[in-house]
Amino acid sequence: MDLPRLRRVWARVFALAWPVMAEQTFRTAMRTTDIIVTALFSPAAVVAIGLADLYARFPLRIGLGLGGGAIALSSQDTGADATANRDEAVTQAILIGALAGIPFVFFGVFLGEAAIDVFGRLVGRETPPEVVALGSAYLAIVFATAPARHVALVGARSLQGTGDTRTPMYVNVLANSVNIVGSAVFGLGLFGLPRLEIVGVGLATASANVLTAALLCAAIWGSHTEADFARPRDLTITRQLLRVSAPRVAEGFGSEAAEFPFNALLLGFGEAVNAGFQIGRRVYQQVTGPLSRGYNVAASVLVGQALGAGNPSDARFNGWAVAALGLCTIGGIGIALIGVAPRVVSVFTGDPETARYAVDFARVYGIAGGGLACFSALSGSLQGASETRIPLVARVTGMFGLFLGASWLLSRTAGLGPTGAYAGVGLAYWWMAVVVAAGFHYTGWAPRAADMMSERGSGGERESGTDD
Repeated sequence: MDLPRLRRVWARVFALAWPVMAEQTFRTAMRTTDIIVTALFSPAAVVAIGLADLYARFPLRIGLGLGGGAIALSSQDTGADATANRDEAVTQAILIGALAGIPFVFFGVFLGEAAIDVFGRLVGRETPPEVVALGSAYLAIVFATAPARHVALVGARSLQGTGDTRTPMYVNVLANSVNIVGSAVFGLGLFGLPRLEIVGVGLATASANVLTAALLCAAIWGSHTEADFARPRDLTITRQLLRVSAPRVAEGFGSEAAEFPFNALLLGFGEAVNAGFQIGRRVYQQVTGPLSRGYNVAASVLVGQALGAGNPSDARFNGWAVAALGLCTIGGIGIALIGVAPRVVSVFTGDPETARYAVDFARVYGIAGGGLACFSALSGSLQGASETRIPLVARVTGMFGLFLGASWLLSRTAGLGPTGAYAGVGLAYWWMAVVVAAGFHYTGWAPRAADMMSERGSGGERESGTDD
């Protein structure tokens, strides 16, 4: 192994990733604050916000999908010094994201109650009326800013593709700080303001979405960043954006689609089990999510820019280096979480039954941490190469075959109860890691990226078309 080369790659990974980690720390802290504040209202409120967030992840998945296309083209065109194509790709991705958010506004207003109520029907039970009322109110408020959420996600990843991970960090840290303060102030009614509870938490999130989108667009429009807006003209760029983004969006939608019956499965064992799952996963995401997102973005940038510069062998080395770093760091944190889970969970809930299940789920996610780290890093590497189909296969098979399928089989059919869900969750993420690792090793993603760059005139003709 070339240790000096590995250290150089890791140094660059940290240079790119630490702003993303800082940004994601505040984002996860914001979501953690929402759970903590909501837990002060009632267990039903925790369940309501958890179920509503399942729907709120659909705009997230579209934004991340379009952002995946944007970061792939942006990083490759930056490496190839094709700035005009990069700026047009950034502009088109942001416009498409804004338009794609409009249907969610209407969904939140007109279908919110039915959307929350469906969970109980999936297991032949009535969803508690309080959960329906609270969840639908939160969903309507958050979905009203879905277009802004898309613009924020796409704008951030467009800038990250150029190697600028600091500007999105500054913007997101500010916006998420506003969100954290707003959730506490409006939710709990501090400083003499009315106590709006879950409505206040939703208003804080919606305000942060709008603020983030506005600041990122201003940064791209101004002279502070390398990227800029350009008049959309080239349909080849449009087609490639959609070609790269579509599997990412489908991957996200497939993952969320599996979450619905899975949450219904847990709800069938009682509110405490479902609330424990929401809290246990939040604990894991709080301590490892920032690193995972940072490695994913760094891998996309390093692989994409290496391919743009005509160095597919460097791209391959960079991808494996990021995966190894993720396995060592996130995997180690996950193992440590197994021991400290009870103390961390106690911050979120004082209900003994909910805490018991939350500890179990946090430990399951800790065991799966190494697999999640590898999946995140290598799917980011493939994304930087414009290959988003392999992560789609990994995610969909893992989520439906194991996360949902094995959990349902073991919990319901075999009668193991929540223990069956623990096994399904852990197996799913390790399976996903194996699939993306095989795809990164065996498939021809480097020649495919070179062909796409050549097609849009971004210097792909300089590529050898091999990945020596």
